[in-house]
Amino acid sequence: MATHYGPHGKYFTEVVSKDPIPSVIQTTENRVYGILHLGADRRLIDELNEGPPFLAVTEARVVDGKGETKTGFMALNKSHIIWVVPVEEFQGEQDAVDHVNER
Repeated sequence: MATHYGPHGKYFTEVVSKDPIPSVIQTTENRVYGILHLGADRRLIDELNEGPPFLAVTEARVVDGKGETKTGFMALNKSHIIWVVPVEEFQGEQDAVDHVNER
């Protein structure tokens, strides 16, 4: 990534573009509905198998046996993920999927 310096010494870096993927994520204890952010031209499987140990999830809704929690951003540890399905392919709870699609 290149760094550019402005006339007053301020530095700027290139913007890293990401593709938002509305997804349903099953972890060891919760189900997460939210937007995964993948590197441009990267497959979901590549993002899960490579890179840093955490995935960025925005507009997240975390559901467990006790209820649900919503947050604008969460960093999800990949080692706790059991499966991930893009919302467009998920045939599960429609109201939860609708939450992700409301964005």
